[in-house]
Amino acid sequence: MPAKATRQVVSKGLVIRHSSFDIQRMLADYHTHTPLCHHATGLPVEYARVAREGSLAEIGISDHNPMPAPFDDWRMDINDFGSYLDMVESARSELAPFPVRLGLECDFFPGQENWIEDLASRASWDYLIGSVHYIAPGWDVDNPKWIGRFSEWPVAEIWKLYFDAYEKCIASGLFDFVAHPDLVKKFGHRPKGDLRKFYEASIAAAADNGTVIEVSTAGLRKPAGEIYPAREFLEMAHEAGVGIVISSDAHSPEEVGMDFDQALTLVKDIGFTQSFRFQSRTKTSIPLP
Repeated sequence: MPAKATRQVVSKGLVIRHSSFDIQRMLADYHTHTPLCHHATGLPVEYARVAREGSLAEIGISDHNPMPAPFDDWRMDINDFGSYLDMVESARSELAPFPVRLGLECDFFPGQENWIEDLASRASWDYLIGSVHYIAPGWDVDNPKWIGRFSEWPVAEIWKLYFDAYEKCIASGLFDFVAHPDLVKKFGHRPKGDLRKFYEASIAAAADNGTVIEVSTAGLRKPAGEIYPAREFLEMAHEAGVGIVISSDAHSPEEVGMDFDQALTLVKDIGFTQSFRFQSRTKTSIPLP
């Protein structure tokens, strides 16, 4: 489908530029954040307004999960959990009948699966997102604070640690879809040679348990300068029959649905014909526009 002219969507002073492909009419954006994670701006109702006025089919809010005790400075505090649920419910009430889904982005740590199960029981979630940021205690691999470690460790070893953890995240079966599959490339560091060997176990795990893979446009806004995950990863996922969902990982309302036209062009070129929507932790396939 050829792109048409770009149009502007204005919401409470925000000017959002989307391609006016009719892509938004059939797509949802399920990976968005709130100020409770301390590195995002805008309330859920603002994200939802942009989604509705930008012609997305629906939106989901999915802030970083709390931990049972203080852990880092970029996720909601456990004491804010109730406020999070209230914020999403407020957005639902104000924008009804536009669908606002309730999600949570959950960091996966081997040995702490019980905490995810606990969180899963605390609300009527529409979906849970699994993600990997930490490859070692105290080392969140996408944090600029630790970028020097990429010159101190062999990059191939860093990638192996990351993808070993990512495969375990998927294999846990705790999540409806998994976020930014090759986040480890954020700062542009890649091992030499064919990278497909790093992807194989994660794709096999997703194929085995039906976990959906996120195609995230956030990588276009990062030093990596490309969508998460790489085309080769998506080609392997398509061949294995793994499903996808397109997300923005928006940390401000103006990022909702950002660059979805580029993601759609990529996945359709690879051969994907459908995406998924989520409600009450049940996924439904939707044809790509």
